[in-house]
Amino acid sequence: QVEVIESGGGLVEAGGSMTLSCTASGRTSSDYGMGWFRQVPGKEREFVAAINWSGVSTHYADSVKGRFTISRDGAKNTVSLRMDSLKFEDTAVYYCAVSPGSYAVMNEEYEYDFWGRGTQVTVSS
Repeated sequence: QVEVIESGGGLVEAGGSMTLSCTASGRTSSDYGMGWFRQVPGKEREFVAAINWSGVSTHYADSVKGRFTISRDGAKNTVSLRMDSLKFEDTAVYYCAVSPGSYAVMNEEYEYDFWGRGTQVTVSS
């Protein structure tokens, strides 16, 4: 079993920046694929960004490309999502997802085994 905990959400003005963090615990190795998804009420959860186990490969949704940066600290099994130039439409609950034993970059929900409870990000216009 892997526990996934997000932190760092809150309120920010449009154009501002925010960093989300996610820690995965319960597994001794660092071969996790990790990703971020987000969801607004009434809509399906959507992919935001993902990173492979080594941190070398990343993938972003078109809507955040050039504004968001995903990175990881393999020794600590943590992943961060740096969000710059935030827009009102970035407002959502952001979820961290983990896939133990995976070496690829994954952008589909079904590819992840463990999820955090989510952290709210609100961008004021």
